Amino acid sequence: MVVPDSQDNMFYPPLDLQQKAHVQDFETYLELYKKSIENPDAFWKEVAAEFFWKKPATGPTLRYNFDLTKGSVFVKCLEGAKTNVCHNVLDRHVNEGNLGEKVAYYWEGNSPDQHAEITYSHLLSRVCGCANVLKKLGVKKGDRVSIYLPMVPELVYSMLACARVGAVHSVVFAGFSSESLCERITDAQSSVLITADGVYRGEKLINLKQIVDEALARCRERGCSSVTKCLVVKHPALRTKTGASCHKLQTPWDRSRDLWWDEAMRDSPDQCEPEWMDSEDPLFILYTSGSTGKPKGVVHTVAGYLLYTYLTFKYVFDHHPGDVFWCTADIGWITGHSYITYGPLANGATSVLFEGVPTYPHVGRFWEIIQKYKVSKFYTAPTAIRLLMKYGREPLQKFDLSSLRVLGSVGEPINPEAWLWYHSVVGQSRCPVVDTFWQTETGGHVLTPLPAATPLKPGSATFPFFGVEPSVLNEHGEELQGEAEGYLVFRRPWPGIMRTLHKNQEGFENTYFRKFPGFYVTGDGCRRDKDGYYWITGRIDDMLNVSGHLLSTSEVEGALTQHPGVAEAAVVGRPHQVKGECLHCFVSLKGNTEFTLGLVQELKTLVREKIGPIATPDFIQNAPALPKTRSGKILRRVLRQIARNDRDLGDLSTLADPKVVELLFNQRNEA
Repeated sequence: MVVPDSQDNMFYPPLDLQQKAHVQDFETYLELYKKSIENPDAFWKEVAAEFFWKKPATGPTLRYNFDLTKGSVFVKCLEGAKTNVCHNVLDRHVNEGNLGEKVAYYWEGNSPDQHAEITYSHLLSRVCGCANVLKKLGVKKGDRVSIYLPMVPELVYSMLACARVGAVHSVVFAGFSSESLCERITDAQSSVLITADGVYRGEKLINLKQIVDEALARCRERGCSSVTKCLVVKHPALRTKTGASCHKLQTPWDRSRDLWWDEAMRDSPDQCEPEWMDSEDPLFILYTSGSTGKPKGVVHTVAGYLLYTYLTFKYVFDHHPGDVFWCTADIGWITGHSYITYGPLANGATSVLFEGVPTYPHVGRFWEIIQKYKVSKFYTAPTAIRLLMKYGREPLQKFDLSSLRVLGSVGEPINPEAWLWYHSVVGQSRCPVVDTFWQTETGGHVLTPLPAATPLKPGSATFPFFGVEPSVLNEHGEELQGEAEGYLVFRRPWPGIMRTLHKNQEGFENTYFRKFPGFYVTGDGCRRDKDGYYWITGRIDDMLNVSGHLLSTSEVEGALTQHPGVAEAAVVGRPHQVKGECLHCFVSLKGNTEFTLGLVQELKTLVREKIGPIATPDFIQNAPALPKTRSGKILRRVLRQIARNDRDLGDLSTLADPKVVELLFNQRNEA
């Protein structure tokens, strides 16, 4: 790895950011990276020294086996050590760091009139109260607790309370269906479920408790009666200032099982001694669907995850005292776990905890919140950026965004058009964009720029984070050097990598380690350019073999979205008698753009020009909307079935709007 020499379309770090940065230039990054690879034991022990250990480690920082031909896959971090994550992200600041009165979270509800400030002292008090409630309900070390809550402070309280008593939390996104919740409860065998009576999303009122009751009924039908208690939060938006109900929502109730959060917390002591955990004890399970739609319970453990989220947050966002950080994700996803809860709190940071949506009650909600709290580091998804691009510059011009210093992107590769708009319009051409690549399984960023050190190329995740050693392999498992495109893999672990799949070690090994023994297989393709920059090209199962050529669907999508009339595109493969596979493209159009044969030809020509004749789409279909999860992820497995005109669609419970599927079948383009 050398200092990049390409000047084409390169964006360099601003000098004012470099002056006080943790990593001030690319040479410093290279020095630290070299140390993390050549002497990982010393590197990670320096990080571990930032935390409290009830008992220090007795073994090396990392001990592992990635090669299935040499036995079972395992990763161990700081073996022999004992600590508690909750103590390290709260008590360490309040009791030892004198940060008790510092704001941990600015909570911003669904509408602007719902907000609160939560200090570190208040957070610790509420977490201890919840921990004592859990203990009273019989929760012990190693028990699983499912959490099905919207983005209210009680979600953070619940997670940290589990960590404090040694329970394993399983947060389920509160937009999932009763079937999805049932699957996750059943697999985890949770003993307690924490939820809320209801929640507003925009103007829509959702009866969460009713969904919970349906899920628990499904569990019982399948022979799972593990949940013995259900703790229910009264959502503040559904109550008057006196606490009385102000809506017509009927909350179903089982007196033998259900209890109100506020009543349980009323007399609960606000002090609770933490349970001291082994370094490799599980901290949480987080379910990820993958391409099959069947949930996989990714397990993260205490010490390694704490170290890794702490360091990635500190360096990737260049966190300093006085910063206000805002990650717009939901805590129901790994982004929220790592960069709303654990990473920021481990650094003693102040964050915004946001319950709403970017366009309610107006399309400038994001910009209004940035102005209100003087947000300096802002982290959001390309889906949100593209959505807000549609409304142009005018909504931003009403608000003062001068507090911003670093912008971040997460969730999928960001197309260059969205990157440039984000940089020039939101960041006013003075804020670096850290385009982060990582997964639920990795626990934290693995490929990412550092804002003051890395020259940026729009759309590239740039270089590996410390301790991460990527490689590019071809189909035969041969390592490719220099400029190359193929499978993205990693040859060694970092502290935050997953340890297993819950109750499924065999599935863990088969999914991530069997294809290329000795490597962790991400399932993503990538391209490494002549400067050593990594470009994520999409899931391998979203790569197509057209007439013997491997094509990246995300690359074709990027070409399509360069057309001024295209807002968003999704590309999948469908069988072809001659080519084997061909491209079926779904395009969502901007504003008053009409879907015509002329537009189709323009798009085909654009793809030919940007990628080459082999990438010319055979089918381009008008898509007024795309099938997305509630987090904004496009379900390409559904699009593949639509492209094939196959109505065997599998589980659609995670779709935000199931009606989109029938709309796309009706508009399917056979021409």
